[in-house]
Amino acid sequence: MVINKKKVYRLCKELGILSPQRKIRLTYPRRLANNRQITHSNQLWEIDVKYGYIAGENRFFYMMCLIDIYDRMVIDYHIGVTCEARHAVELVQRGLWKRQQFETAMKPVVRTDNGPQFISHAFEKACAEFSLEHERIPPKTPNKNAHIESFHAILERECLQRHEFMNYQEAYRVVVDFVLFYNHRRIHGSLYDLSPVEFRKQLSVGTIKPLEVRV
Repeated sequence: MVINKKKVYRLCKELGILSPQRKIRLTYPRRLANNRQITHSNQLWEIDVKYGYIAGENRFFYMMCLIDIYDRMVIDYHIGVTCEARHAVELVQRGLWKRQQFETAMKPVVRTDNGPQFISHAFEKACAEFSLEHERIPPKTPNKNAHIESFHAILERECLQRHEFMNYQEAYRVVVDFVLFYNHRRIHGSLYDLSPVEFRKQLSVGTIKPLEVRV
């Protein structure tokens, strides 16, 4: 007896007795961080995660920051007791909105390490949907993410080590205040001794010369 496989398949499909087909999961190429010459804002953004400790609750909290390596501004951040891929997606989305990058042809390159948030399917999918190039630094090369690492060192030294947080609400308030101080008032030797906000203002009116940043 010869079995017509096509007829059997069609009959099973009509009766709804076929096993559900495995969905094909898209894969995204891994792009290693390249040496770049940055000449203006919104060319290269870096993201990384920092831990803080809440002594009064004996637990840690997370801070994930998005920084522009040219003007050194913390564009946006996530603070919470969890830090997942969805938070990274939301962070990048807010950054694009704040910097009005959704309508631009050339969007920023986003550079991260190989943390679970950044190698996730959700984050890679979001970068593809936002038309962003996502590049990851090789393992054990934090110098490739030097600008966000530098900010987190400043955050640790000038904020987290100076406070003993009793609860999450206190930690959140203090860290948010520090980010505002960092962006608006803390001077940077690499930005003509200006704060990131003041650097952007003076650059926009031509009172200072543009910089060239090699990464």
